[in-house]
Amino acid sequence: MLQVGDELPRFEGPNQEEKIIKSEDFRGRRLVIFFYPKAGTPGCTAEACNLNENFDALKKAGYQILGISVDPVKNQKKFHEKYSFKFDLISDENKDIVEKFGVWQMKKFMGKEYMGIVRTTFLFDENALCTRVIEKVNTKAHAQQIIDVSVCK
Repeated sequence: MLQVGDELPRFEGPNQEEKIIKSEDFRGRRLVIFFYPKAGTPGCTAEACNLNENFDALKKAGYQILGISVDPVKNQKKFHEKYSFKFDLISDENKDIVEKFGVWQMKKFMGKEYMGIVRTTFLFDENALCTRVIEKVNTKAHAQQIIDVSVCK
């Protein structure tokens, strides 16, 4: 998994409108990238809605926000439209981005093992360096986790 001090990996992927978003687009800006397992599920909805509700506070702290999952563009679009998110959702169906960040891992649920996204958020500074990795995401108060970290920096 990507660690504090690592550089933002180069990636690109289609957003909910099929526009290609590139990591280079965020050079010189602070960035929050949150990886979520599946669009529209309860935990992912709580997390994304919490970030959306606190979008202005995160923006005031200087952050741009990107959400990434392996859902197809049409699922991202439906999720985005249903909740009117103010940030882009990237589709990574080929798993290039999730593998670069190291969040595509073996998971266990109800005794079954499978590969999937481990819910993780990465914060990057203006120099595209990772300043924080949040692995224990509180889906209902995730923006506060990010803002609290930002205040300490």
